[in-house]
Amino acid sequence: MPDTVVTVQNPESKPGKPGVENGNINNIFSWVEINYNYFKTLPGVLKLAQLILGIICLALASPARLPGTNWFLFVVIISFIATAIWSFVYLLSIREAINFPINWVLTEFCNTLLITVLYTVAFIVQLSAWSRPYQSYYKNPNIAAGVFGIINAAVYGTGVYLIFNDWKKSRTGTSVQQQ
Repeated sequence: MPDTVVTVQNPESKPGKPGVENGNINNIFSWVEINYNYFKTLPGVLKLAQLILGIICLALASPARLPGTNWFLFVVIISFIATAIWSFVYLLSIREAINFPINWVLTEFCNTLLITVLYTVAFIVQLSAWSRPYQSYYKNPNIAAGVFGIINAAVYGTGVYLIFNDWKKSRTGTSVQQQ
């Protein structure tokens, strides 16, 4: 009995971009996994609080009327951008999807520690710049921005503590595995 070979081709399929098979664009983003549960944990709640407090600091200190406020706003904006990036890293589970030799915990620890130090300097500068005896309409909102800067520095400091504990746990876990 002769063998019969049947080849079936889909007339609908068109050559397209790599990763897009038969027009299905969902294959491009198959590595993305939305992780809402991270924001139910304490570090996730702290990140959301940092973003909200950053927006409040921006709203209260803008526009910059004194030179100290320029520095304060610079630190607030850089911190907000860095925290937003880390929030997306956790929201989209990028840490788990990318296989780069990056120590994510140590990287986030250094970033958050730097932001904490900068925020501490920035709120001191902001409060000292506006503590002079001005009779200005802008004084009270800028003092409030400095106070929210203190609160945000404390929230970042709490984040540094939690990340440091995670880093210590990850180091002891790898040293035990290597032995």
